[in-house]
Amino acid sequence: MTLQITFHGAAQTVTGSCYLVTHGDRRILVDCGMFQGSDELYNENSKPFEFNPASVDVLLLTHAHLDHCGRIPLLVKRGFRGEIICTAATRELARVILLDSAHLHEEEAKRRRRHAHKAEKHGPLYDTIDALDSLERFGRSAEYNQSVDLGGGLTASFHDAGHILGSASVLLAAEDGGTRRTVLFSGDIGPSERQFLNAPSPPRGVDYVVMESTYGDRDHRSLAASTAEFYEVVHDADARGGNVIIPTFALERAQELLFMLSQGQKTGDIPPSVRVFLDSPMAISATKIFGRHPDALKPSVASMLRNGRDPFELSDLHFTRDASESMALNNIRSGAIILAGSGMCTGGRIRHHLRHNLAHADCSIVFVGYAAEGTLARIIIDGARSVKLFGDHVPVKAHIHTINGFSAHAGRSDLKKWLESTGTPRGVFLVHGDADRGMSAMQKSLKARNFNASCPKLHETVTLA
Repeated sequence: MTLQITFHGAAQTVTGSCYLVTHGDRRILVDCGMFQGSDELYNENSKPFEFNPASVDVLLLTHAHLDHCGRIPLLVKRGFRGEIICTAATRELARVILLDSAHLHEEEAKRRRRHAHKAEKHGPLYDTIDALDSLERFGRSAEYNQSVDLGGGLTASFHDAGHILGSASVLLAAEDGGTRRTVLFSGDIGPSERQFLNAPSPPRGVDYVVMESTYGDRDHRSLAASTAEFYEVVHDADARGGNVIIPTFALERAQELLFMLSQGQKTGDIPPSVRVFLDSPMAISATKIFGRHPDALKPSVASMLRNGRDPFELSDLHFTRDASESMALNNIRSGAIILAGSGMCTGGRIRHHLRHNLAHADCSIVFVGYAAEGTLARIIIDGARSVKLFGDHVPVKAHIHTINGFSAHAGRSDLKKWLESTGTPRGVFLVHGDADRGMSAMQKSLKARNFNASCPKLHETVTLA
């Protein structure tokens, strides 16, 4: 039987991870993520799937980031009735992510209706009921390095990807007449140096690899150097009398920054007078989920949790769940560190904090993660003198910092080491990267090392020999 992969997302772009595997009469989907970034990519989400959702038997979810799980409610809404398999931590985090995403779609639909012509229809991509319906499709929880039978001669095993809590690279194996073929879907690969998580541990002896290439063109600064720079940015802003605004991904990045701030206060690198606000209901919920999965964390952090020690202890830490509490933060003009989503500034509370702080030269805006083309984060990073927020043109006078050493994605060197540890695959398909940056650079580098590396186009199908 033929084994085929069709690349329905993250093909020559960074978001929208979605791959359909066919083997005989079995159809396996790996991830079903949201396209994020420009309006064109956003509109891509509402288009019909290029396959029949009702024909898919199983969805294997690598991790809970929105660009990997964000279209699952839409998939179910349009007919998917199969089983979703992922790790236990991913299952918990996906619930938080998908319900929050549904709420944001509902709010956006309301906003569009208020400003639209009466004849235009602006319903949400999916709503809370759709998200709850999709959560009922989650079935077996996968353990790392344990095989899961998918039927039809197919098995899957999940391997620690070191990206976020519960993240996995998924090895799909097809048995056919005594012949075994394997394809490893990397998901997002974490760096070898992390605050909380163990290093990625992919399986060996893989035939084919579908591999992310987000940072295929460069390495990150060391964690130690990035931490030192972060402490300096906080100290300088505090000395100027301004705030530090950090667009933060709710999963992993927010928790790592809280841990870093806690450690900084213990070492004296962070002033004890600084007030820290985690202004993200999703990040607050995710922080609690961390405490329920110590086995997925580094032994040192797991030991802290098991012994009842709070790894996020700070002298003046506030969790702001309510919208009224978030709005009150806009009245603070100095001495605050505000972490809020979304990381790429495409939505969420961070846009309000940018509106009230970007124009002040004593403030600092700190970007600590990837910013896709077309996002507000990338526009600010690329040097815009003003940006449009809620209909107003806001001048950019605050200090802008980009510290990429905190990325949850592996840099170029770690990506190569990860791939080499899988053995000598017959083919490498690069996905999840900018076509003219990380992806193209990684392809060139891998070809120089005699890897058969290609960059599939959107909806392209390849047959694995």
